[in-house]
This record gives sequence, structure tokens and C-alpha cells, in this order.
Amino acid sequence: MTRYSSAEEVRKEHLDTLGPDFGPVYHALYNECTLLHIKWHQYVELYGTKPERINLLNRAAGLFFRVVQDTLWEDTLLNIARLVDPPISIGKDNLTVQRLPPLIVDVEFRTEIQGLVNAAVNATAFARDWRNRHIAHRDLTIALEEGPKALSPASRKHVKEALHAVSRVLQRVNEFYFNSEVRFDIIAEPNDAISLLYVIQDGVEAEEQRQQRLREGKIEPDDIQQPREV
Repeated sequence: MTRYSSAEEVRKEHLDTLGPDFGPVYHALYNECTLLHIKWHQYVELYGTKPERINLLNRAAGLFFRVVQDTLWEDTLLNIARLVDPPISIGKDNLTVQRLPPLIVDVEFRTEIQGLVNAAVNATAFARDWRNRHIAHRDLTIALEEGPKALSPASRKHVKEALHAVSRVLQRVNEFYFNSEVRFDIIAEPNDAISLLYVIQDGVEAEEQRQQRLREGKIEPDDIQQPREV
């Protein structure tokens, strides 16, 4: 039977193996990457899997779920951009994969990780552009549709490639020091989004049936009760 380590056990293993300087940085990045994949998995389940799911959300509360969609999308891009930021900006230290290479003693492996970090920086350039000119700041020329340079193209494919590039840095560290594989995409598969869709589907269908009974004059006692406060 497979035994899964607790969060504290994972943290202890990271710190014990990598040491007091490297360990905390790697562990914090490991957690950030895991949470980012979880967030992205929820987005894809709701908005990037089947048109029928989007139709269901629109039937339930179209404006609300559009706000949720935009918020999850922008927050994902913001998280991606943060993970590849420079180690220091405006005089403040940042948690970023760019912090990892200087912490690696093995020269050959440090060079390998630096190459993967460079690849991650390139793969996430679009997210930094969105962060800098649309999310953290609102570029005036873009807002007024006067600027010659639009935002970098950003799609689910771009996000998937960016997540892969960032994850590969941490996965390679895990392979080298722990002789094991870590799959952030598998870690990030809680079914909360699916559970929510089932609840919404039941609610939408129940409300449509209630409206049909009202139109037909076949009213049941529960059909005219005041909505419960939530």
C-alpha cells in the first residue's frame, strides 16, 4: 500500500537533505508550485474542458462565473510571473526559481539547473507582460486602445507550457537530490470543481422544474416559499 508523506514530513525531508539555506527556498517553491497547479486544475475543469460546463455556469450565474473566470486567469498569470522574477527587486528579496542555482554546490548540476531556469524565464515572458501592463498596472495606451503594442498572446496552451517549464526546474532538483519523481499535475487533482458543477447542475435543474410548474399552474408548497437566508 502506498504511503503518502505528510506536509511536515515533506518539509523535514527537504530541509534535512538540502540544508538550512537551500532547503527552505526549495520547499517554499515546491509549495508555491503545488498550489499553482491546484488553482490551474480548478480553472481547466470549469472553463477549459467542455462547452457544456460553461453553458451550465452561464445558466446558473453567468456574470458571477465570468468574474471568477477572469480572476482565476489573472491570478494564475500573476503567480507564474512571481515564480520566475529576479531574486531581488526594489531592494527586496523574492521567492523565485532564479534563487536556486547559486545555492547548488555541484558545478555541473548548477549549470544544468541554470539552463532550466533560463528556459522557464523564456516560457513565462507572456505572463510577466500581462502582470506588468494589465494586472499589477493598467497600461494607459492599452486601456485606451491607442498603443501599437498589444499584450503578449496568452492562452491555456501558453500557461500549460509555462507550468511545465517552471515545474521542470523543481522536478530536476527532486530527481538529483531525492532520487524520486514529483508530478505537480497529479498532486493538483482535487475534485472540488467537479463537485461544484454537480451541485450547480442539481440546483439549475431544480429551479427550471420549479419555473415550469409555475407556468403550468402546478404549484407545490415549496415552490412559493421565501428563499432561505444563506
